Amino acid sequence: MLTRDSSHLSYPELLRQSRSFDYSACIRGMRLAVLSDAAVPQLVPLLQVLLGQQGVRADIHLAEYDSIELEVFNDRSALYAFAPDVMVILNAINALRLKYYRCQGDRLQLREEVATKMAAVWDTIGVRSSALVVQSNFVLPYERHFGNFDHKVPDAFHPWVAALNAAIVERARGRANVLLNDVDALASYVGRKHWFDERMWTLCKAFCAFDYLPMVAQNIVDIVLASVGRVVKCVVVDLDNTLWGGVIGDDGIEGVTISPSGEGEPFARLQHYLLELKKRGIVLAVCSKNDPETALEPFRRHPEMVLREDDIAVFVANWQPKPDNLRAIKEALNIGFDSMVFVDDSPFERQLMRESLPDVIVPELPDDPSDYVRALSELNLFETTSFSDEDRRRAELYRENARRQQLRLGVSDISEYLRSLDMRITMKRFDAFHLPRIAQLIQRSNQFNLTTRRYNVAECQAMMSDGETYVPFYLKLSDKFGDNGLISVIILKREAPSLLVDTWLMSCRVLARGVEQYAMNQVVKFAKAHGYTTVVGSYIPTAKNAMVKNFYEQFGFERMDEGAQRETRWLLRVASYTPQEVWMEENHG
Repeated sequence: MLTRDSSHLSYPELLRQSRSFDYSACIRGMRLAVLSDAAVPQLVPLLQVLLGQQGVRADIHLAEYDSIELEVFNDRSALYAFAPDVMVILNAINALRLKYYRCQGDRLQLREEVATKMAAVWDTIGVRSSALVVQSNFVLPYERHFGNFDHKVPDAFHPWVAALNAAIVERARGRANVLLNDVDALASYVGRKHWFDERMWTLCKAFCAFDYLPMVAQNIVDIVLASVGRVVKCVVVDLDNTLWGGVIGDDGIEGVTISPSGEGEPFARLQHYLLELKKRGIVLAVCSKNDPETALEPFRRHPEMVLREDDIAVFVANWQPKPDNLRAIKEALNIGFDSMVFVDDSPFERQLMRESLPDVIVPELPDDPSDYVRALSELNLFETTSFSDEDRRRAELYRENARRQQLRLGVSDISEYLRSLDMRITMKRFDAFHLPRIAQLIQRSNQFNLTTRRYNVAECQAMMSDGETYVPFYLKLSDKFGDNGLISVIILKREAPSLLVDTWLMSCRVLARGVEQYAMNQVVKFAKAHGYTTVVGSYIPTAKNAMVKNFYEQFGFERMDEGAQRETRWLLRVASYTPQEVWMEENHG
């Protein structure tokens, strides 16, 4: 994602930076392979510097020009020897054009063959590697051989490519190891007239005009970062002259402008945009310099308001500095500053936020509210690699959590509070239905995550099917306020006489409820039942998981040694474990 604007996406500037970029501060490494039927060596330094700016040091294997199938179908190729985490596949319309023109037979059949062969490439990768595949679609051609009548001719080039893109989407939708890189959307935005550089294709088989290669690189970076949990979770929005026109405290409810047309239309459009984000799992919060009741009045009474009070997970309106209020919102939601976007029409407030909380994403808004949605959309802030039913009800989950906190404030004894929640917990082995949410939690959890190992859906599926080595569990929690959904993942590994904890993570919204105590009881119970004498766990520190530094110690584990990356290993003797007190009932249904 772009955190402010697109001004840094300059091909000459990024190349200049790549020659002297200091990667020593990068806290994460990643191995990328790039395969294309165009020549894309210029893409490599762009990917490296853009990932480096996000704290990721990228080692990149660039396959030979037009060698996608040669590399993928050869199990001894340099591609598999490199063992990438991500395989980026870029297919150029220029290369496809020649196949289309040379086809003397049924062009509709040719389209089916192209899509089928692409799927075969993905499936072969899935068998031979655990890498995530990032597959481009095709930029629609500028040729219209029939003019406007093109769309009525199924095998005319333009609609033929459009249908091929649809076939690629359909095949990718059913494959967990494949994500799509919508290059056609990039080209459409800048215009195909500018995107293509036919002279550079003729001379050196360039994928696109070099000026737009940074956009391709940034799109890949957005997908890659989202796949490892770098996602926006919350939009914090100002009110006056941002969510509506005018100042509610001065103008009153009759004086603020929100409408489906006319002067208030830009504000209604922004609200519709935010509501759609809320529906797909982005939490909405308000941060306004206002009296609370005054700020809430439009949400409750204005007939043209698109957003209502129930759509806002955390509503903060007071006269305190906005960075202080952002800190309060962060604590209420228990998320990181780097997963929050702050939207405010005031240049002063934006700059204050950048200086006070530099991890918060603060987009630069244009002066004209008509361009707010365009400016936010350009940044691709909300890239994701999954979407689940739990995402649909995320705002509801946070509101339910707020009610739990209110109950907590009214109870003096923590045990009494936990019993009053009437919690029910489920702990089961991975199953196909829950795999998307399991993988999503693994990718996104940073704070309560003991090793921060990232596994995609395909890797989770492999562990689910492995009855010999892995014992992977998920946990779900509900209480009298609602269903928290799938909130924890524990992956155990058999290595007799020890049972190893490969992964242990939990959503921070259920902290201090006893979930980890219940889970540890079950892990030790499993170890004892299957003849393991010890349980061994690891803690690998990151910039965000200090909260679980002493996790094992509280359960009576003994520290063993320190390994690479300051990893500490801990051992529990099963026979000496004292079961922890819990305040929840098991749900066996």
